[in-house]
Amino acid sequence: MLYQAQDMLARFLAPGNFVVSSMRKSMSNPFSPAHYMPGSRLMRAQLELLERQTANYPKPDWGLGVATRVVLSHDYCDLIEFESDLPADAPRVLMVAPLSGHWATLLRSTVAEFLPDHRVYITDWKNTRDVPVSVGGFHLDDYVDYLLTFSEAIAAPVHVVAVCQPSVPVLMMAAVQAMQGRDQHVASITLMGGPIDTRLSPTEVNDYAANRDLEWFEKNVVKTVPWRFAGAGQKVYPGFIQLSGFMAMNFDNHMSKHFKFFDDLINGDGDSAEKHRQFYDEYLAVMDLPADYYLETLDRVFIQHLLPKNKMTWRGQAIDMTAIVRPALMTIEGELDDITGFGQTKAAQDLLAGIDESRKLHWLQHGVGHYGIFNGRKFRDVIAPKIKDFMASSI
Repeated sequence: MLYQAQDMLARFLAPGNFVVSSMRKSMSNPFSPAHYMPGSRLMRAQLELLERQTANYPKPDWGLGVATRVVLSHDYCDLIEFESDLPADAPRVLMVAPLSGHWATLLRSTVAEFLPDHRVYITDWKNTRDVPVSVGGFHLDDYVDYLLTFSEAIAAPVHVVAVCQPSVPVLMMAAVQAMQGRDQHVASITLMGGPIDTRLSPTEVNDYAANRDLEWFEKNVVKTVPWRFAGAGQKVYPGFIQLSGFMAMNFDNHMSKHFKFFDDLINGDGDSAEKHRQFYDEYLAVMDLPADYYLETLDRVFIQHLLPKNKMTWRGQAIDMTAIVRPALMTIEGELDDITGFGQTKAAQDLLAGIDESRKLHWLQHGVGHYGIFNGRKFRDVIAPKIKDFMASSI
């Protein structure tokens, strides 16, 4: 009933949100007398806060000024390519976006750094509430299957970049390719803040997953999509529940950012206010995850730790991480990462023992948290150039 109640609340608030938005826009119009009323700026700031608190945030646009095309379409994910004038032999990058509640557009800044000199492809995950039950479920093994077909749909050599959560299925994909003699496509693998071994420096996120059994998660966070959506009947981990968890983890920080936003509106600091809008338009736009995939990831990655124990399976078959030999490996961590703890991603360096040490690189970026690994000034100035150099040297 929780999903139904949340959906009803969203629909109940929609008319009020429309009224508040209309009032704010009217008062912001320089041709409106209300724009010049005493206290108008304060009132506009109050209206915008209320408007944003009652809004429904849709999937954001890429906003990169570049057209995209669908290369492959699966039930739960599309492989899209950013169109480019680069020559056909320009280096090709497959970015694997997290299937963890936010849209692939969360990697907008990551993509932007590679567009000038790389042909960029990305996994564009679909909202499970919009996927009909008739197409069947989605499991962690299906995730790996998608990556197998996506990577091989791109002309070799392909450089795979996994941001956070997909680090595990990317390594599973590489191991399957190696064991089947299909690993000629992937030239390099870059893992950024990925939960390879969550036993190391466990964070609050890791503890949340490891300190409860699957029955608790199935009972408390798995819900059924209501009738009015295309995916009615799907069992999901709803985006709104996941978002509430994100917000609760750093509640004080989010509150201080909103107070600052309010002050910026009153003081007329348009640039700072716009940065706030852009961040939260993305942050508050969430989607539902397939329940089977979510529960299996919790069990196999965060509870049983099958990957660092080299006991992971795919389609019931044991897969050996040491079979991965051909791709070069780069791991990246953030000094202040409170989602993926210190050493969790670096653990892949020892796990992939079959790769020659000369083709491995680890980078610890000082002064950044989780999002700073793939976004922001230090990503642009330091991390992205290092990834590009690493890719160039791996061919």
